[in-house]
Amino acid sequence: MAPLPRGIRRAPALGRIRRTLLVALVTAAVTVPVAGAARPADVPAPAPAAAAPLTSSEPTALAAELTARYAAGRAAVRAAERTAEAYGAHRRAASLHRMAAPGRQFLSFDGRDGGRSAEVVGDLARADLIAVLVPGADTGLDAYDRFHRGATALHDTVRRQTGRRVAVVAWLGYRTPATGSAASLTPGRAAQAAPRLRALARELIRIRPGARITLLGHSYGSVVCAHAAAGLPVAAVVLYGSPGTGFDRVAELRTRAAVWAGRAADDWVGSVPPVRVPLLPGTELGFGTDPVDPAFGARTFAAGDGGHSDYLVPGSVPLRNLAAITAGKEPSRA
Repeated sequence: MAPLPRGIRRAPALGRIRRTLLVALVTAAVTVPVAGAARPADVPAPAPAAAAPLTSSEPTALAAELTARYAAGRAAVRAAERTAEAYGAHRRAASLHRMAAPGRQFLSFDGRDGGRSAEVVGDLARADLIAVLVPGADTGLDAYDRFHRGATALHDTVRRQTGRRVAVVAWLGYRTPATGSAASLTPGRAAQAAPRLRALARELIRIRPGARITLLGHSYGSVVCAHAAAGLPVAAVVLYGSPGTGFDRVAELRTRAAVWAGRAADDWVGSVPPVRVPLLPGTELGFGTDPVDPAFGARTFAAGDGGHSDYLVPGSVPLRNLAAITAGKEPSRA
């Protein structure tokens, strides 16, 4: 077995135990079939029409461009709904039907390969504060409602706290791994997703050059944010419910943004061993230093007593603090 990466300090015996545990988890994820499990990526969908680029940063002109983009996004959702219904994927079709409701705003949508989307909650054309929410494992079109509720809760909380114009972009821009799968234990999908998240962030910076932009990654989404952060002129990167990032310290993210980390007291992800184990060339198992560990170097915020899925619950401690960070205010500290 290759040695642990430099910077991870632990008793040798404990390190061996943790590495053995992670290898066992990956082996189980790869070799144990899930009887009768649905494969959301298998549900077909038509290719969406090419989206018109956003060219203006002037609010009135940008609003008109966004209106056209949202109409195209809704049309793509409806086309995917029809295809899913014809295929017999009734759960997917029902979810897509809700997503196509009047007032929903999709900057982009592609129902293929499990689904990719970017939905806006709020008035992006005039927003002073923009939050980009990046979800973790098990988030997809079949279970999209929870992700949308979280984005709405963050939007409403920031607006109540500040009275300012805010937009939240719920970015499902990658194929999220299943919890406990081999893909959820390595940073491979995050590295693949990062360029797309960077492209979105740069588009937001271009069309709203004066806005404060924050990236917020939950669970595996924090790995995506960490891989996308380098050089992006965003105000903050928030890692919450994070298993680690694939980096051992904040400096390795190569960002000038404020990096925040928080974990709820009853979040099971705190039991994930903070190791990185080389496997095949170019592949690692695990995510390295715990982001709430002082050794990582992030600023930490209070995340309450909830579980792994409770960070965006309306009225909760972590939601109030995520909203404060989005607004550039000081959260309550851990």
